[in-house]
Amino acid sequence: MQIKKWLVIALPLSMTLLSGCSLLERLVYRIDINQGNYVEQKAVDQLKFGMTKEQVRFVLGSPMLVENGYPNTWYYIDHQTEGHQDSVQKNLIAHFNDKGELINIEGDFPTSPSFFEKIH
Repeated sequence: MQIKKWLVIALPLSMTLLSGCSLLERLVYRIDINQGNYVEQKAVDQLKFGMTKEQVRFVLGSPMLVENGYPNTWYYIDHQTEGHQDSVQKNLIAHFNDKGELINIEGDFPTSPSFFEKIH
């Protein structure tokens, strides 16, 4: 009889303590983790058709990835994890012609309406 009484008290108490671990994890501070290229729409809006690779590098920084055999395709990868939130990844791919001029961008950032305007 005495054992049943302790089980009735101990079982709910242990379940409460064990479920509290996930609550404690939320209270622990986690740093923000930013990896790759930090890309803003404001910078993407500065890109223009016909820009050289040097000009694109000046606006966006060095690409995260340039594949061997495909030097005219640059990958900008922005991967962010803020605290306990889910990770968010945004990609921007810049395509150049054989002369090294920007011909297209694609990914999670739209081109600006002035992308095809003449470069001054």
